Amino acid sequence: MEHVSIASSKKVAYAAVRMALSENREEERELKASYSLQELRAAAVDFGGEALVVIPKVIERAVVAAKREGVIIDSHAEEGAVAGATHEVMVQLIPKAIGLNVGGKIGIARQGEHLCVAVFFAIGMIHLDDVAIGIAHRAVL
Repeated sequence: MEHVSIASSKKVAYAAVRMALSENREEERELKASYSLQELRAAAVDFGGEALVVIPKVIERAVVAAKREGVIIDSHAEEGAVAGATHEVMVQLIPKAIGLNVGGKIGIARQGEHLCVAVFFAIGMIHLDDVAIGIAHRAVL
């Protein structure tokens, strides 16, 4: 198996965050095309809802998007890596949003064995919105 350098985990994390912060589908497509040239696969998907209720939907959307975009294959281990990383991110962010509505985007990126999931949250509080971002890494062999 080809060794992927430590710098790759940083590059993959950066790509996941960029995907989560992308403004629209056009920017997502441009980023995916650019990352593809670097042999890095990426995906993004939107979500929204009440903070605690949305957790399973966010995890499901992340897994589906990662499979649809070829970031992972249809295997228990790879689906579990995306689901686990997404759950870890939700654990990081949910305390800030309990009882409130959230919306945002999930960014997923992978190069070799490095897989990162980043989630951008916009947290609704009357007319005062807050934002948060979380990220998690998994090694997929």
